[in-house]
Amino acid sequence: MKKVILLIGSLFLGFAVQAQDSTSASSGKFTFSGYMDTYYFGNFNNPKSQSNLGLNGSNVGNARAFDQKAGQFGIGLIQAKAVYTADKVDAVMDLAFGPFADLGNYGNNVGFLGAGSTALAIKQAYITFKASSKLSFTAGQFGTHIGYEVIDAPVNYNYSLSNLFNNGPFYHVGLKAQYAFSDKASLMVGLVNNVDNAFDNNKKKGLIGQFFFSPVSGWSVYLNAIASNEASKGVDAVNEDGATYQLFDLTTTYQITSKFFLGLNAATGSQKGDYQGAGGPSTSKSWGGFALYTNYAFTDKFGLGARYEMFDNKSGVRGVTDAAGNGASVNSITITGNITAADGHVLLKPELRIDSYSADKFEKNDGKLTPSQATLGMAAIFKF
Repeated sequence: MKKVILLIGSLFLGFAVQAQDSTSASSGKFTFSGYMDTYYFGNFNNPKSQSNLGLNGSNVGNARAFDQKAGQFGIGLIQAKAVYTADKVDAVMDLAFGPFADLGNYGNNVGFLGAGSTALAIKQAYITFKASSKLSFTAGQFGTHIGYEVIDAPVNYNYSLSNLFNNGPFYHVGLKAQYAFSDKASLMVGLVNNVDNAFDNNKKKGLIGQFFFSPVSGWSVYLNAIASNEASKGVDAVNEDGATYQLFDLTTTYQITSKFFLGLNAATGSQKGDYQGAGGPSTSKSWGGFALYTNYAFTDKFGLGARYEMFDNKSGVRGVTDAAGNGASVNSITITGNITAADGHVLLKPELRIDSYSADKFEKNDGKLTPSQATLGMAAIFKF
């Protein structure tokens, strides 16, 4: 018996030494990064609620995605991101805390033990296996491929987020594969647990896809899509085979010169039947919109950018509504400055934004309603 134990021990020891030698020959790289942000925006309507949401706003859909406080200081998000990169595998552990993490990860706030789960802190957690120099597989929870803007404040040029972003999706849990035909074209396909859901609504999986190509140097084009059955099992059995959600998205950017940049995001979506247990239309209803982006770098420490957006939800199927709760459309103009300080660790973003709805949406200090609001303020972001 002792000989068997010694033999097994020797085998494990030999395997450990071999694994250690292999790791030494092809060691990976570990990086740690993160950021935190805070903001103040004054609202020219001076609403009594001290909110930029407008009446009938909610945490799922409203006039603003994250910068919801008016006339008061607010904190945004604290991120801690660890990344391990090696020849054959990458691993990302991305944790986020604070009000913006709550808003952007809302489908993850209920875990196995109920509300208040630490799942709320998981922004991303995935593993990428590199099968070859062209083919890779990713499994876990990852940020959505849909759209132009992301949850990370240092990455976006504008601080306030568009209605296209606000209407999601934000993240997916599942498996995807990506194949690079060349450095100018690639294809991604995957299966996920529905839309913005840590746990599956039903036994059916959502299908995601992205085709990337670069026609010329500096110009990138992304064609994105998602299609999913969103029926919640046991809630609306009649619609479990017909509760559809689909979204098609175009994102393209062009760095015209080293200083001048242009971007475009356009999307159209539709849904029918039960949506994550909230009920929904019996017939397919659609929404859509577009956003134009431009910015110019006057120096390496100061730039100025503008965004114009139109979002149409007159069908009332998404979160953008007027003060009466009816579907509405909105036009928004955002002008943002970017100031870099402290050796690149601090970003200051002064910003003016004007939202104009198709009907009354916002409250004024005298209690009357108006279809528009204007906010002016600044965000401060620390990154490392």
